[in-house]
Amino acid sequence: MLAADALLPVNATLGFVLAGLLLAAMAVAARAGLVHDDGRGHARSVALAGVRATVQLAAVSLVIGWVVGAVPTLLGFVLLMYAVAVRTAGRRITANHTWWWAAVPLAAGVLPVLLTLLATGLVTLDGLVLVPVAGILIGGALTATVLAGRRALEELRTRRGEVEAALALGLPDREARMEIIRPRAAGALLPGLDQTRTVGLVTLPGAFVGMLLGGASPLLAGAVQLFVLVALVCVQTVAVAVVLELVSRGRMYRVRWDATEGE
Repeated sequence: MLAADALLPVNATLGFVLAGLLLAAMAVAARAGLVHDDGRGHARSVALAGVRATVQLAAVSLVIGWVVGAVPTLLGFVLLMYAVAVRTAGRRITANHTWWWAAVPLAAGVLPVLLTLLATGLVTLDGLVLVPVAGILIGGALTATVLAGRRALEELRTRRGEVEAALALGLPDREARMEIIRPRAAGALLPGLDQTRTVGLVTLPGAFVGMLLGGASPLLAGAVQLFVLVALVCVQTVAVAVVLELVSRGRMYRVRWDATEGE
């Protein structure tokens, strides 16, 4: 039996357990009254997320062999991952036509790191290497971008009076907004930083476990995991910094007041 099969056998029991966990999450969300900003319950979102994950992973499992067979399809798949991340992040942050600005922090964080890895030969144009690495980096940038963007815009809404006071004192628009949003939005880095600080002590992340299951030595698995964590910290830091600039300059907003008059 393969190590991966021993860790998580794919059978009917797995299906029943997954369904039970999803139903439990829905029940807790409904019982606790967890809702979105617009009042919609999170129970439905939990159900949809579970169903979408099932369908999407099934589809990826079927096409991944074809995708990694040639460089054009490989790069196309990576671009698809990026496009979906942009749309998801933009809608979560703004819910209006400024959503497409989410493409900037995602690209600013992921592209330089990915190009550096390719240029140095640490990552090759091998689909079985590039796709998971790109996916990890894009996913990390997505999380940081959404958290930073939402927190920044929430601060602008709840502390509008402080921004107006700063403007009245003569601060430019960007500086007035930045003073308000920077401390809270920077908190988007905490999940990644905490994971990096506690790796090996509290958690054994996926890359490390996956390498071990694939037969790699613990030393090699640790090196790969360290590379992933450090790369993620870089990607997320850049993404958060760019989101702050976009929000402070009024490029991303939820209500018209957040936009600069000159936009």
